[in-house]
Amino acid sequence: MTFIKLNKQLSGKVLPALALAGVVGLAGCVKDDAETSTDAAATSAAGETIRVATEGAYPPFNYTNSDGSLGGFDVDVINAVCEEMQANCEVVSQDWDGIIPGLLANKYDAVIAGMSITPERAETVDFTEPYFSNTMVWLAKKDGTFSPDDITNKNLGSQRSTTLSEYLLNTYADKDGNEVKLYDTYENAYLELKSGRVDAVLAEKVSAADWLPENPDYVVIGEEIDNDDNLGIALRKNDPFKAEFNAAITTLRDNGTLAEIEAKNFGDGK
Repeated sequence: MTFIKLNKQLSGKVLPALALAGVVGLAGCVKDDAETSTDAAATSAAGETIRVATEGAYPPFNYTNSDGSLGGFDVDVINAVCEEMQANCEVVSQDWDGIIPGLLANKYDAVIAGMSITPERAETVDFTEPYFSNTMVWLAKKDGTFSPDDITNKNLGSQRSTTLSEYLLNTYADKDGNEVKLYDTYENAYLELKSGRVDAVLAEKVSAADWLPENPDYVVIGEEIDNDDNLGIALRKNDPFKAEFNAAITTLRDNGTLAEIEAKNFGDGK
């Protein structure tokens, strides 16, 4: 609103007119404020049903139980986020390659699937603030010949369309006799490792820690690789609930809920 400073020499006839104009202007401002408040309320997530996609094939982040239900770290996080937002969440499964196209096609409203925040993805979708940070490790056969200090003439595997596959392609593909092989899921990459068709798999530390106990013939080789990998919830551009998602994540981090969910799903594997 514009405020008018009145000159003391203004006549008595002008003052009432200006005063009336001020009242009308103030009324307009009140109306505008009310409309803004109404608009804000209209975009609140409270009571809304939000459909959220996850892969359902990337334990311990997300997986499909024997009864068909979805579980894992991502599912626990989104349930806590929705509870904080007072929204109703419906979690559905979607294969990895189709997960962003499905979001853009309005099949669901959000994606939480161990998805790394990258500049390339941010060109087509929005991300919340990070809810988890990753590091990478090499998995290889115990007492095998693979060494991260001398990666030559090796077949290297990982899941495609991930920050790890990008790292492999940029660092090792067609260099020093190496070949990069990428798969639909980490589970398929691990199967290829066990079959001997790849010499090592580049995996996220948490995923590796989940897989190793049942596969004692394989170990983490070398040190963790920190590639500044942060996971976020993907939303369509200009999603009206993005600020509420961010506020919920901040609250869950500050009150210790995220740490509790990590401990439940990862144990000491984080």
